Amino acid sequence: MPVAVDLSVNVGALRLSNPILAASGTFGYGVEFAHLINLNSLGGIVVKGLSLEPMAGAPAPRLCETPSGMLNAVGLQNVGVRAFVAEKLPALRKYSTAVIANVFGYTVDEYVSVIRILEDAEGLVAYELNISCPNTAHGGIQFGSEPQMVSEVVSAARQAARRPLWVKLSPNVTDIGAIARAAEGAGADALTVANTYQAMSIDVQTRKSRLGRVTGGLSGPAIKPITLRLVYEARLAVKIPVIGLGGIEKAEDVLEYLIAGASAVQVGTANFSQPSACSEILKQLEITCGNNNINSINKLIGSFQADCS
Repeated sequence: MPVAVDLSVNVGALRLSNPILAASGTFGYGVEFAHLINLNSLGGIVVKGLSLEPMAGAPAPRLCETPSGMLNAVGLQNVGVRAFVAEKLPALRKYSTAVIANVFGYTVDEYVSVIRILEDAEGLVAYELNISCPNTAHGGIQFGSEPQMVSEVVSAARQAARRPLWVKLSPNVTDIGAIARAAEGAGADALTVANTYQAMSIDVQTRKSRLGRVTGGLSGPAIKPITLRLVYEARLAVKIPVIGLGGIEKAEDVLEYLIAGASAVQVGTANFSQPSACSEILKQLEITCGNNNINSINKLIGSFQADCS
């Protein structure tokens, strides 16, 4: 007979009812999915990225399918942090699930300004910094591309934020461990590993991009083995928790990330093809653990055996 399973996990000081979170940019502001899924069943919701001012986003087409995944070039379209606080957050407060605000900017001051506005609002448990944005003050180089820039933006955000600070790392770097250590050293409470991979797709008839931009972000099952490695390497490099994100579609995917060292996971692209993906994965996870006599999901975290002999 399957055993009862405790799916609760800790991400630093934050306790979640289970390790399944909806990833930023794939779940709107959460409330749009309320008629499709029980939001209270989720471990958390990371809302669509918030900027200081509203953004219209990239030109269409914004999405295209690829083998075992998809490319997106949405361009960080969002209502802006003030509209989020006034129009979206009140509805989210009705739910018991943890709500994390994804924050981005094109200068360090913009990151800080967004956080300061959110600091005065109730209903959030943490911030997630998207540091894959180009730093316009440094010629468009991504904040997350080198340790010194990571340290600069995370340190500034840490000084502005009272809530836990998660940092969403870019996979488009040569040494994820160095970036992870820079974020930890600057005050990050947890790391999300990782954002999408820079990629492109060409229409051979028109010889143009299949997106409204030349390149986009690759996500979906195709990236899971690569991101799984990044989660493992990041976890070895730091003492703070890591949240895994990349290609999760089923319970086994979640278990792989947890065994590699992730304390929780985020489900992204799967939400596009199946809006109830998070809920379905959660059900599968509980059944799988119960059938394998795993009474606490925490027993799996970081249990990978590196000895391949």
